[in-house]
Amino acid sequence: MRLPIPQQLMASCRHAPDRIAWLEQLPGLVAEILYHWALTLDEATVYDGTCAWVAPVLRHDGSRAVLKLGMPHMEAEHEVQGLRCWDGNLTVRLFEADDAAGAMLIERCVPGTMLREIPEAEQDIIIAALLRRLWRVVLSPHRFRPLSAMVEYWMAETRADESRWTDAGLVQAGLGAFAELIQPGRDVRLLATDLHAGNVLRAEREPWLVIDPKPFVGDPAYDATQHLFNCPARMRADPMGTIQRFADLLEVDPDRVRQWTFARAAAEPAGDWGAPQRLELARRLKL
Repeated sequence: MRLPIPQQLMASCRHAPDRIAWLEQLPGLVAEILYHWALTLDEATVYDGTCAWVAPVLRHDGSRAVLKLGMPHMEAEHEVQGLRCWDGNLTVRLFEADDAAGAMLIERCVPGTMLREIPEAEQDIIIAALLRRLWRVVLSPHRFRPLSAMVEYWMAETRADESRWTDAGLVQAGLGAFAELIQPGRDVRLLATDLHAGNVLRAEREPWLVIDPKPFVGDPAYDATQHLFNCPARMRADPMGTIQRFADLLEVDPDRVRQWTFARAAAEPAGDWGAPQRLELARRLKL
């Protein structure tokens, strides 16, 4: 079958051999999943995405759903387990899953408007309320990785890219902050880690539902950072004030949020925001 592939997804796969191989196999995987789960594509287009192929589908009974196949991605490895654990409590419901194929059949949000369509000050309130309800204690044994696993993965990537550092002192300070922040002994909860206004959709059975959780177990203060990094204008204008407001809404230590935000800005492998802006933010947050 001829499968439309979003440009952003192709860009995400372009430089990683395992992702290139996954992309080559994707048309066959989608066809197989459609057959086995008795699905039909509901529209000719697919949703934009950077880490997964996502499309609206109809189930055998005519009900609407969304088919999602994730590319090889360390951070999203336990998304299925997270959706099972939250079981539709503020997240989209999981109808079917094929762990080996990285395939999920999930609830379709209607009307599906992104939370980012409303003012950021209102986003703060909604995201804080969602996070406080999503955080939960998970009893051992469980399959979720500690937050330290993701942070150590980032740290290794950053150290491997040392030749491109433009402010070695700042990056080293960020790595040091990461090392301190992941020490055990603090309150730990099941985190979403990727909750921002683009991953919250307006729905029918709840006013807003969370999509794309990337569950890890760790410090709740970390979960503030993804939303903050998706508010770049406010973070450039008043980083400390923005952090304080959101931390207060979350009822977490604002200094802990500042430390996590500093560490990510200084030493996380460079992402969409771009290194110059990230390093400038890190300088302003460094005490």
